Amino acid sequence: MAPVFPPRYVFYILFVASGFAGLIYESVWTHYLKLYLGHAAYAQSLVLIVFMGGMALGAALCARVSTRVRNPLAAYAAIEAAIGVCALVFHEVFVAATDWSYASLLPAAGVDWLALTAKLTVACALILPQSVLLGATFPLMSAGLVRATMNEARSAPGEAVAMLYFANSLGAAAGVLASGFILIAWAGLPGTLRTAGLVNLALAAAVALLARAAQAAPVEPGPGSANAPAARLLLMVALLTGLASFIYEICWIRMLSLVLGASTHSFELMLSTFILGLALGGLAVRRLVDAAASPERLLGWVQVAMGLAALATLPVYDRSFELMEYLMKGLARTEAGYLFFNLSGQGISALIMLPATFCAGMTLPLITGALLRRGAGERAIGQVYAANTLGAIAGVLLAVHLGLPLLGLKATLILGALLDAGLGLALLYRFAPRRWPFSISAAACVLAFVPVALAFELDANKMTAGVFRHGDLSTSRDAAILFAKDGKTATVHLARYADATSIRTNGKSDGSINLDPDGARGSDEITMVLTAALPLALKPDAKTAAVIGIGTGLTTHTLLQSLALASVETVEIEAAMAEAARGFVPRNGAAFADPRGAILIDDAKTYFSTRNRHYDILISEPSNPWVSGVSSLFTREFYRRIRGHLNPGGILVQWFQLYEIDASLLASVMRALGEAFPHYVVFAPSDYDVLIIASGSPIALPAKASVFEQPALAKELWKVHVLTAGDLDARYLGDRATLEPLFASYGMPANSDYYPVLDLNAAKNRFMEKSATDVVALLNAGVPVLDMLQPALQRRAVNPLHRGAASFERVENTRLARYARDFLLMPKPPEPESISTLLQKDLEVAKLRLIECREPRDRDVWLHSLINVARTLNPYLPPAEAQAAWARFVAAPCFATLRDFQRGWISLFAAVAARDGARSGALAAELLATQGDLSRDAREYLLLAGMTGYLASGDPQRALSLWKQYEDQIRGAAKPVFRLLRCHAERGTAGAVDAAACAAAFAPYAAG
Repeated sequence: MAPVFPPRYVFYILFVASGFAGLIYESVWTHYLKLYLGHAAYAQSLVLIVFMGGMALGAALCARVSTRVRNPLAAYAAIEAAIGVCALVFHEVFVAATDWSYASLLPAAGVDWLALTAKLTVACALILPQSVLLGATFPLMSAGLVRATMNEARSAPGEAVAMLYFANSLGAAAGVLASGFILIAWAGLPGTLRTAGLVNLALAAAVALLARAAQAAPVEPGPGSANAPAARLLLMVALLTGLASFIYEICWIRMLSLVLGASTHSFELMLSTFILGLALGGLAVRRLVDAAASPERLLGWVQVAMGLAALATLPVYDRSFELMEYLMKGLARTEAGYLFFNLSGQGISALIMLPATFCAGMTLPLITGALLRRGAGERAIGQVYAANTLGAIAGVLLAVHLGLPLLGLKATLILGALLDAGLGLALLYRFAPRRWPFSISAAACVLAFVPVALAFELDANKMTAGVFRHGDLSTSRDAAILFAKDGKTATVHLARYADATSIRTNGKSDGSINLDPDGARGSDEITMVLTAALPLALKPDAKTAAVIGIGTGLTTHTLLQSLALASVETVEIEAAMAEAARGFVPRNGAAFADPRGAILIDDAKTYFSTRNRHYDILISEPSNPWVSGVSSLFTREFYRRIRGHLNPGGILVQWFQLYEIDASLLASVMRALGEAFPHYVVFAPSDYDVLIIASGSPIALPAKASVFEQPALAKELWKVHVLTAGDLDARYLGDRATLEPLFASYGMPANSDYYPVLDLNAAKNRFMEKSATDVVALLNAGVPVLDMLQPALQRRAVNPLHRGAASFERVENTRLARYARDFLLMPKPPEPESISTLLQKDLEVAKLRLIECREPRDRDVWLHSLINVARTLNPYLPPAEAQAAWARFVAAPCFATLRDFQRGWISLFAAVAARDGARSGALAAELLATQGDLSRDAREYLLLAGMTGYLASGDPQRALSLWKQYEDQIRGAAKPVFRLLRCHAERGTAGAVDAAACAAAFAPYAAG
């Protein structure tokens, strides 16, 4: 008895799994290739050509040989198995091939074009074979089912193709979401690929078993059918509508990036919505493919509708900003809120994309069905698929390299809509028996296209608002748009606000400068200047420098103020950014005018890997890590490669933003950097950023004051209120030995290209408004923790004018400390200019009770105030100055009349001021043991002072014992300052951090 062919729905279900795995491959292989080729526009185009070109080739080859394949389903199973095997070994092959490429191939290439050719050859070898195999899967599965339907009572080959298209696309939409939100977080890129490979192998086994019943003869083409004018027209429509659809995809993703944010998760939501629309279109048209009187005429109506729907996305898009504003104002910044944010983002994407993609999903089944009905045979399936895929490649290339940079978003989208509508009109003109369908459709197109093209404009003020961050469009409503351009990789604006001019990428600020010479300096401006000045102060003999990312151009400009540098190369991925940065001239004039400088448009990793250049200073100041692709500049692999481009003794400067991120992700980056660089120091240019300066050699401290002896460089520093070497010292947090225990406490893996911890979590951190600024707050702890842990550290005095206090709390706190010192020591108190009433009250209570001896025994009145005075004085004044203030208390006549514990408190404050670790630890431990009625605030201060003192005096065991005894009696046990102290206390006898024990101690606490 011959085996019975299974019901078709079984294959539809299996093909969902094929689409699921296939989209995972597309997503993950693309990610791998971008790690190698880079994220520049031409590199992304190369990735597309290799991947989709391979799929088109696979479909075309299948079309040529399909009728000679006895059992397409068996062939399909074999191909799925081959794809699965390739997936299982891909990661190891990729790592070996790229390591060999970096180590041997690229250095041997010599010239740039040859190196690029070599990289492309390696990329092709890595994924082209699998791409060809993937391209053959749809035609083979379709051919197998089309043959089977010919033996059924109701032959419905078009329905079979449509249902397979639906199933494959539905699986693909699910694959995007599963890989981006679940699998990569669970198993990394290698594990995600292997999961997809196992799916393919299981799928291959299932289809191989079912294929034994497939015995139908091939569906041969009729005589002359392939060369008939109608057939050629339909294949041309397949190509051109594929071109138009991918123009839409590129434009919509760019547009929605300004509404949802340009994160990887946002991109995945957009892509899944796009593919879901295709799936639903295939499902909706399944019955009509075979039943329609004229599928060509129906295709014409669909094409016109698609063009009009794509055109309608422009006015709908304009309202999406208000919708996002409404959502952001209503959503709680929680895990549940982030889930709803993503669901809402998918909903907004659907409003924009779904109508047109629904129509697009009908086109391939209709074209294939029409050709089958015209006798083209089963090879038409592969021909249509190949033509559509080639059109998609052309659409992306056209949109990215010509449309967006030359025409802009609006015109490029309208061009795609015109193309689809034009195809529809051509089909109606050719296949409709009467002229009225053509005439009505043409009139509708004219009435729709003309007003939108002439009257509608994209609102640049909304596009620059970054509504996905703060949910407030009003901040940009009155901004003056000085520059607007849709670049190949981003949409860039230069906007002037009341207090600053900002360069904005996809709606997000990438740097601001107040161009008013007398205006206030923002934290961005200070950070950009110090990003250049600090490495010059740490390596004054530097001759060559490179900067990753131009931003405002101010960092490059500041570097070029140094006469010692012979060359400064600035590598920027987006040409429009360099154009927009000219809007800051003359503030950044040297970046464009100094002959020692060069601005190069390329992906940074690609630029460095294809040019065997080495530098004394290499500055990485990319955008925020939640932006898609940026997190790859914070990985262990990147740091290892970049170290190879530093001269001996050269330094890497890494700018890292502490807002919209939590300390655990900073710890992941620091672990990645620490694997590549044995030495690093950390500075805080503002309260919201850190500069990590790393090297293969020890970094000489302190920063040299010679930068203030170079007039042009000193002028730039003065502009941002950095007046003395002490202003540099004030921003110093610590070296690796000091800070590594803090980062170890979070127990985070190193951020990696293949396990992208940062990319997976940064967008959620942005939404939840997380912050790692508590790390900089170590400089403002109530006890000079960092100074006592680094006894060799001698901070020079902050500028006496206290410039820069507005953006850096330690400078402001130094001003307050100096005021408090003078208040306590001077016969006549200074004028309380900008001094809070609370501090005035605390100082007056302390002076009246304990220096002037008015009722000093009332502990409830003065102890709380004295703790606040200690927090104000001790961390910010040199020991001698702080000790002088406490000496006044000890010398007061009433000191001898105080109770023992009261004198103990004052002695503790004096010991902390003197940086006397042993005495600080002993006094704090005694007070903790003897005072049972302490407030939580007082107990926290004592634990902080006691642990710091014991660690400073080389007694970590006592520090650890103190922590274990009082940990549960304080509120801020998980704050960075206690993490730092607790993990310093966990050091072994060799001085190394016990990272596992440290992380375990804080596992019960919420991160950061």
